[in-house]
Formats: sequence, C-alpha cells, structure tokens
Amino acid sequence: MKLDLHYVDPRLVALYDSANPWGADSDFYLQLADELGAETIVDLGCGTGLLTTALAVGARTVIGIDPAPAMLAIAQQRLGAERVRWLEGDSSQLVGLQADLVLMTGNVAQVFLDDQEWRTVLQGIYAALPVGGYLAFESRNPLTRVWEQWRRDTTYTVSDSPYGPLEEWLEVVDVAAGCVHLQGYNIFQTTGETLIVESKLRFRTSAELCESLSTAGFTIAQLYGNWHRAPLTDKSPIIVIVAQRHQSSVA
Repeated sequence: MKLDLHYVDPRLVALYDSANPWGADSDFYLQLADELGAETIVDLGCGTGLLTTALAVGARTVIGIDPAPAMLAIAQQRLGAERVRWLEGDSSQLVGLQADLVLMTGNVAQVFLDDQEWRTVLQGIYAALPVGGYLAFESRNPLTRVWEQWRRDTTYTVSDSPYGPLEEWLEVVDVAAGCVHLQGYNIFQTTGETLIVESKLRFRTSAELCESLSTAGFTIAQLYGNWHRAPLTDKSPIIVIVAQRHQSSVA
C-alpha cells in the first residue's frame, strides 16, 4: 500500500496530532475496551499511538500496528509507549497474534479501496480473534456525501506551525465506484513550498460493511451513528460498528 504524504513527510507527521487530537472517538474506544473487559488489544493502523498508549493500562497487552515508520517513531516517544508492542506493517502482521479486541480507528477502514483487499483484512482480523472476540471500527457514512464539502472555500485554514504559517485546504478530484479521490494542499508560507497530498478513500454503506463482516465470519453486536451511541440513520455522519467473531468458518 502506497502511503499518503501525511504519513511520510516529517513536517506533516509532526503536525498530525494537532490536526487529530483526542476526541469523542477515543473516549468511545477506551470505554468500549473497558466494557468488554479486553485483556489483549490490537490497534491496527495505530498512527502516532495516542489511543494505543491510553489503552495500555493495568495488566493489558496492547499491540500497535502501522505501516508508516514516521508515525510509529512518534508513537514510540509517548509516555507509556514501553507498555505497547509496536509493529511496523499492515494486516499481515496479525498472523500469529491472538487478541480479545481489534480496533481500526481514524477511518482506517476507508483506505482499503479494493473489495478483495478489505476481505483480506477482515480475514486476518478473524484469525487473530477467538470465538466471541470483537472487532470495532468506524467509517464515514456515504449517504451524507460529506466529500461535497471538501472544497477550498469550506476547508481553507491558516494556522501557526513549527515551520511557520501553514495554509491548508481540500479539493475533490473525482468520485467513482464508491471511491473519493481528493487532494490536500499544504502551503508553507515561510518558504513558499506547496505539498499536495493525494488520497483515496472508499465509502461503503452500512449494508455493504455488514455484509462483508458477515461473509468474513462476524455478527454485528453494536451499530451506531455517532460517538454517543445514537442509532444509525441516513443522516448520521459516521457508521460505528462493533462486530463479534462467531463459530462459522471464514468464507
């Protein structure tokens, strides 16, 4: 998988946490782990490890997996990072692991564009869980067509950064077959340098997500439309899914 510049360029990686601070999503996953009594947790696509390190309390075993070395470098400098086992790579790193709970946060589920790639990820998670183990993740709800708001006039900001004033905005290039191709513009005013981040995201409906999970051997335990556990509706901004591995074999 080719990584976006947001996860590779040292300047953008250093700014990642300020753009993605602790919020209601992290509160949800932290509470869920407590409610499920999870003793071994895998954070797949852990990024800079903000949630990962918070999960690593008491006697828990926590494993953070991410394909971006620059993101993991920040994660490994966090307070409590020594309590986490950090692995560089993708879902193939799940082989041989056993967990009570696997998390995919930060809309990680949307980076798997191809259906076969998504099936492979779900099958890897299934194999890493015992019967009754849980998978939890979120994805933006395509029915809200949020990408229509990803324009310069609605996303333009100027902020201070360690590298001087930074201009940022989003522009959508193309929408086709459930995939949104967008560009993130980053202009460092001090130097005049422009970094254009190419990204592609797959928007799957709740029906598509639930069907793929069922095919992979999961049942839906919880389905929400926001981080406060409201019911999922057509107007919900996100689809939050907690799925449980059942007895049947993976298709």
